[in-house]
Amino acid sequence: MNGLKTARSAREWSQERLVREIERHARQHMLSVASTASLRVYVSEWENGRRAISTRYASILRVLLGVTDDELTGKPEAPPTGSAVDGYDELMSRIDAARNVSQTMVKTFMDQTELLRTIDRQLGAASLVDQMTAHLSTLEDALTFAVLPETRRPVAVALAGAATLAAWQALDVGAVERAWRHYELGKRAAQEADEPMYLAHATAEQAYVLCDAGRAPMAVELVRDAQRLGGSAMSPRLRAWLYAAEAEICARAGLQNECRRALDNAIKCLPSGEEARDPDMLSIFLNGGHLARWRGNALALIGDEEAVGSLYTALEATDPTFIRASAGLRCDLAQAHVARGEYDQAHEHLRQARLVASRTGSVRHRRRIEQLTQRL
Repeated sequence: MNGLKTARSAREWSQERLVREIERHARQHMLSVASTASLRVYVSEWENGRRAISTRYASILRVLLGVTDDELTGKPEAPPTGSAVDGYDELMSRIDAARNVSQTMVKTFMDQTELLRTIDRQLGAASLVDQMTAHLSTLEDALTFAVLPETRRPVAVALAGAATLAAWQALDVGAVERAWRHYELGKRAAQEADEPMYLAHATAEQAYVLCDAGRAPMAVELVRDAQRLGGSAMSPRLRAWLYAAEAEICARAGLQNECRRALDNAIKCLPSGEEARDPDMLSIFLNGGHLARWRGNALALIGDEEAVGSLYTALEATDPTFIRASAGLRCDLAQAHVARGEYDQAHEHLRQARLVASRTGSVRHRRRIEQLTQRL
């Protein structure tokens, strides 16, 4: 299928809706685009291959749909092979530049990842595809041409964190192959850096790709392997996060007792207090409120009556900056109410979830909303 049509269909947009979104984006950013009638022709011709997507429209479509250029045109994305260099002079120039990457520069890389994480949390991943692609490319180049371990290791740590974030963003917008490749990149970088925590985190998140693809039993094996990879090096908060992830994935695999056992382990491992950020693993946010939401999610998946109480507790404590996560919480509440036959409440939470998913461009949440809607 044409890449544009695939991305449009993933959002359940008609061609007419895509035209309206292009016009809305153009108005917001004071861009000049063709007339409505012409845009309708363009979209049809782009999708049937009769017209190439120009650079100007490609930049708009990437933001609207959260896809890369290769995904937009339907070309398979080749695995990274490093930059092409001609001659020893250019190669040595790149190696010298990489050698000069200082701790200050690595901190800049980490700060950029943190900024992208914050924007993603508040606005969604779809609008970040260009920035994230450029950020990963810069980090990969820095690592490719770094020679000595004292230079490579800090860059590899930065790349591991950025690649894992990029993978989760790709999964959220429905670009599952890109998500898988980014997780593999993150795992390789974590192994290079000898950072078991980053390796465990990337591996556990990768299990969600399998889970979303209907391979929940395999996902259970992978998330448990992540715990093994982390070993004794893991912080208590990351260990609790991994158990919570195991509980959710076990619930999706129909393993009720193992789900409850993993939840109990998560509660035991989680440090006390309101602090959510793990100082040893900046991508991990988990405190009692977050875990209550995760517990409610897992219990809702297995149809446990306790789910509703946990989820409303989590709703009251939800950090208002976690916009995308709120769509997931509303879906959890809808699922819990459906299990109790409380369809009016489920409808209301799905309505709220749909609004947030539309705002953030989350294909992953939209898919779940439609699945739950079919059960009403």
